[in-house]
Amino acid sequence: VQLQASGGGEVQPGGSLRLSCAASGRTFSSGTMGWFRQAPGKEREFVAAIRRSGGSTHYTDSVKGRFTISSDNAKNTVYLRMNSLKPEDTAVYYCAATPKRIIVSAISTQTFYDHWGQGTQVTVSS
Repeated sequence: VQLQASGGGEVQPGGSLRLSCAASGRTFSSGTMGWFRQAPGKEREFVAAIRRSGGSTHYTDSVKGRFTISSDNAKNTVYLRMNSLKPEDTAVYYCAATPKRIIVSAISTQTFYDHWGQGTQVTVSS
């Protein structure tokens, strides 16, 4: 499975962006897809995840109410809509996927994801 992330860029605080993650190769119709981010000098952290079967979504507390993860299974693409962006959202954003249905308590754990995209830079600055 290959994951191609796109949609990053530079926006002002309060602005919006939509990231896309397109899967190709030996894709799967179920499982879990997620977004993680890594800010300069910090560890990579969980942002959001979606179960492709059922569509349940999960977010880290700092983005709840501002970010929305969604999935177009027909296109094998996952999106991350980011509104009300803050300077602290500045990071390289990575998409990840696994054919496993990860339990909720582990959905933010990076080691459960088998495939990773190359990352797309998001910069929030005035």
